[in-house]
Amino acid sequence: LHSTPDSHPKPMAKTLGELEQSILFALLELEGEEAYGVSIRECIQRRTGRSVSSGAIYTGLDRLRQQGLVDSWVGEPTAERGGRRKRLYRLEAAGLEALDRSVRVFRALSDGLLDRLTDRLSQAREGA
Repeated sequence: LHSTPDSHPKPMAKTLGELEQSILFALLELEGEEAYGVSIRECIQRRTGRSVSSGAIYTGLDRLRQQGLVDSWVGEPTAERGGRRKRLYRLEAAGLEALDRSVRVFRALSDGLLDRLTDRLSQAREGA
């Protein structure tokens, strides 16, 4: 038997977790602005309505930096920070690719099922 190209699906690339996706989307939104821990956390909170700890943000940023998905550098000292410097972050091309892949996977998984999800939720809530 000969296998066809479609008979063996490609192995899945490492998928991003929810926090990693949120951080990358925040960096995308903050492009052209100073993207640092607090602004990233505020962006995520504004968009999701959920609070994320600073520690979780910095841990996620560090993981993403180690994977080459984001870059960071230390900015200039600012008066509002008492002369201290901020660590700034930017989305790298690999981060854009990873985020795009993650969105495409979600779309493929949910294709044709969102209406069913809404119906099932309505049924479950009525029965509760």
